[in-house]
Amino acid sequence: MKVNQANIESEIEFEVGSGNVFADLGFENAEEMSFKSELVRQINRAISSQNLNSQQVRDLLHIDEEMLVNLSRGRLTELTIEHLFRYLNILGRDLEVVLKPPSTASSQGKLTVTVI
Repeated sequence: MKVNQANIESEIEFEVGSGNVFADLGFENAEEMSFKSELVRQINRAISSQNLNSQQVRDLLHIDEEMLVNLSRGRLTELTIEHLFRYLNILGRDLEVVLKPPSTASSQGKLTVTVI
């Protein structure tokens, strides 16, 4: 039986996301969560690229097993941005904070992470 691709695609409902999954899910602090999520992703990438085992990571970052699990699973509520910045520095990553005028006339600025 031959499936008509055009018919299948026309029956699938979808919604275009905003680019921030946390905002799309209705979280109040979505921008901060997205920011922290990218920092955690970079921490996990640094850990992986250095081939560190769990004990080495705990010793290096001075964290316990629970915090390591939070990092590896992207649990953001227990992690502050300051802690994430410090972990990235310890793992050999340089951080640069750039403050600039907003790109639009909105009254609130935005948080972004640019990875070089």
